Amino acid sequence: MTTFVDRVELHVAAGSGGHGCASVHREKFKPLGGPDGGNGGRGGDVILTVDQSVTTLLDYHHSPHRKATNGKPGEGGNRSGKDGQDLILPVPDGTVVLDKAGNVLADLVGHGTSFVAAQGGRGGLGNAALASARRKAPGFALLGEPGDLRDVVLELKTVADVALVGYPSAGKSSLISVLSAAKPKIADYPFTTLVPNLGVVTAGSTVYTIADVPGLIPGASQGKGLGLEFLRHVERCSVLVHVLDTATLESDRDPVSDLDVIEEELRQYGGLDNRPRLVVLNKIDVPDGKDLADMVRPDLEERGYLVFEVSAVAHTGLRELSFALADLVAKARAARPKEEATRIVIRPKAVDDTGFTVTREEAGGELVFRVRGEKPERWVRQTDFNNDEAVGYLADRLGRLGVEERLMKEGARGGDAVAIGPEDNAVVFDWEPSVSAGAEMLGRRGEDHRFEAPRPAAQRRRDRDAQRDEAEREFDGFEPF
Repeated sequence: MTTFVDRVELHVAAGSGGHGCASVHREKFKPLGGPDGGNGGRGGDVILTVDQSVTTLLDYHHSPHRKATNGKPGEGGNRSGKDGQDLILPVPDGTVVLDKAGNVLADLVGHGTSFVAAQGGRGGLGNAALASARRKAPGFALLGEPGDLRDVVLELKTVADVALVGYPSAGKSSLISVLSAAKPKIADYPFTTLVPNLGVVTAGSTVYTIADVPGLIPGASQGKGLGLEFLRHVERCSVLVHVLDTATLESDRDPVSDLDVIEEELRQYGGLDNRPRLVVLNKIDVPDGKDLADMVRPDLEERGYLVFEVSAVAHTGLRELSFALADLVAKARAARPKEEATRIVIRPKAVDDTGFTVTREEAGGELVFRVRGEKPERWVRQTDFNNDEAVGYLADRLGRLGVEERLMKEGARGGDAVAIGPEDNAVVFDWEPSVSAGAEMLGRRGEDHRFEAPRPAAQRRRDRDAQRDEAEREFDGFEPF
């Protein structure tokens, strides 16, 4: 059974916004008290957050489809819908978020670092929020906006200071088990280690982490063996340690050739040339291993490597190795640029930026004017096209934004096809300048003439008051005999 997964494809869906409500306040003796439809709630986001207690992407390997909750629709009585709950997905430290094309969207390093993988949709406005001096009684509300649907790839790159690299069965797992409290699986056959192991080492006042990368073989950078799958775990390490087997039973191998092979694979993988190297000649507890280590050590030192002879079994040379690694880690940490506080950069839009574009396109031999922009596309998604008044409101908004004027400049004429949105999800209609909806025949759009006329009860009260005032005036002018 798979217990470690460091690459998954995740399908996330944010919550959709709730629809706004179109409602009119009604009570006894006040049948038309004005619009009181509430707004819809916002859809929940899908957020990836680094959690130090999570070490693998196994949960998302088994359940790759995740969805946040939708916002609730608005209700009458000015009651807004409840916002959808954000879906927090914990990921290991060092997770890289990519799109399907391989572009990096976020690099999540450090506890609490988060990334919004899918944005929840906006809630639609109710007719109470749409009311104005010119539109006193809107008979419509805006629809909730759909949430984002997104496919992302999560790759885990181990965050460690030191990486142990080498051939299978070179003794990397044994070495990390004696340098730290890690307890990896150890056996005398190749590819015993199938997952990276992580341990914490304390050397004097320096505390650093060390990672055991599964065995590399020739062709690892091209995907042979387990190399390509786990080479990414070396990228974040500050120091590379070559663990060379001085007691190998294979006649065509020796520590120097093993080093050359692994260095070639690291070079082909790329991006690791500037990392400090250190060589460990392991298994010197074996008599032939000690002799071979004495033979190859001068050659390795001539190449500029710092060489240590150790035995993970006999615990020989481990203290010197531990403090040497601590010194290299401390130098690497001191050389890192200091992290600066995130600067908030405000980039105001240009004065002449309309926020939309209009282009002429040919589709099936027909001329189409395509409108693209955040506002026009959002307004279209939130419009109920079964409501004439809502369509008229959309036409007013597009007109105020300048879409109609731009269409005229581009040469559009009455009856031409206009598409708002991308090719795969656009609203297409035959354009007519100054489009009017049927609701205007009743008066100005959004107004209800019934609000202008007095209510019957109020009119009867006014009539009684007028009659009483007239009777009082007649009584005041009466003169007794």
